[in-house]
Amino acid sequence: MIDSNYIKIYTGELIIVQRIISELEKLDIIPVLKDQTDSGLLPIFGTSNTIFKQVYVHKDEIEKATPIIESITTELKD
Repeated sequence: MIDSNYIKIYTGELIIVQRIISELEKLDIIPVLKDQTDSGLLPIFGTSNTIFKQVYVHKDEIEKATPIIESITTELKD
C-alpha cells in the first residue's frame, strides 16, 4: 500500500486481529485487512498453520486506533 491513505497498525495472528477489529468497530473505525500468507510461495516442509493478517486504518483515524492497539498488545505481554 505505497502512497496510500492507509497505515498499517498491526500484524499478527487471526484471533488477535479479530479482537482488534471488534474494538475498532466500537469506535466506528472500519479497518482494512491484508492476508500475510501466500500459499504459492510456501514450501511443503516446515510450514506453519498460523495465519498472519495485517490491519490497516485510514490515516485520519490513526489517533483513535493507536490506543486500542497499545492496550491489546500490552495486555498480551502480561
